[in-house]
Formats: sequence, structure tokens, C-alpha cells
Amino acid sequence: MNRTLLAFVITLASTAALAAGQVEVSFKPADQLSDVGRGLDRERNVKALADHFKSLAARLPDGQRLAVEVLDVDMAGELRPMRRGDELRVMKGGADWPKLELKWSLTAGGQAVKSGQDRLADMNYLSHTLRGGETSPVAYEARMIDRWFEASVLGAKADPR
Repeated sequence: MNRTLLAFVITLASTAALAAGQVEVSFKPADQLSDVGRGLDRERNVKALADHFKSLAARLPDGQRLAVEVLDVDMAGELRPMRRGDELRVMKGGADWPKLELKWSLTAGGQAVKSGQDRLADMNYLSHTLRGGETSPVAYEARMIDRWFEASVLGAKADPR
């Protein structure tokens, strides 16, 4: 790739990164959430969810700010004890679907655009495949967040999957 083209690509990429909104996310204390794991898994899962919310900033128009307060999390599956004292998250597709409760607001230029308090749930979470190579510990929750973001925040029709 010649230097001029490379410089153009770098400029375009940095401009795209700047032309994005912002996402701020907060959680109730983890010990007050229904099920976000225990111990180190709890911290890892909360961080993974926060990182996923923050990644949505790239899809917001420049100057928009989304503030999300996570009021409750009930992750897909159930924790089952193992012999060595570890726990394993088992997903059966019964009444163990992921659920989130969010309070959110979208602003632009300091003015309120949209807001709401939503309960997200994906009762058929095992019926749809995850994106290729998806290995995140919060993959099912992230897919549910993406659908909510498309429908509620961006206003696009959500993919039924």
C-alpha cells in the first residue's frame, strides 16, 4: 500500500473513531444483582457487560450520549457446584434465559432525545446461533443488548433472532 493511501486510511479511521457518541454505564452493586456470577466471575462479567455497552458508542451519531444504569442482571443459565468447589454455568434453555433491567437516557447537545426503563429478556436464547467465534462469557446478554440498542436507542427495527 503506498504511503498516500495509507495516510488516507489512517485519517479516515481516526475521523470515524472521533465521529461517534459516548456511552456511560453504571451498575447497582454486584451483590444486589440477581445473577452475574460469583467471585472473580462476577467482576469479569460486570466488566464484560460494561465494555459491551461502551462499544455501542461507535454506533451513535457524533455528539450523542447514552447513559445506562443497569438495575438488574440475571445471566443465561444457572450456576451448578462442581466437586473442587468451582461452579459451572449450565444452560438448558428452560426458565434460565438471560434478563436485564435498564434505566437509560439518550441526549444530544445536552438535550434529552429519548429515555426509558426497559426489561430485556430472551426466552429463546439457545434457539439462535451466536456470531461466529463468539466466546464472551456474556455472549447471550450481549446479543440481547444489541437488539435492544437497535430497537430502542437507534429506533431501527430489531432482528427477531
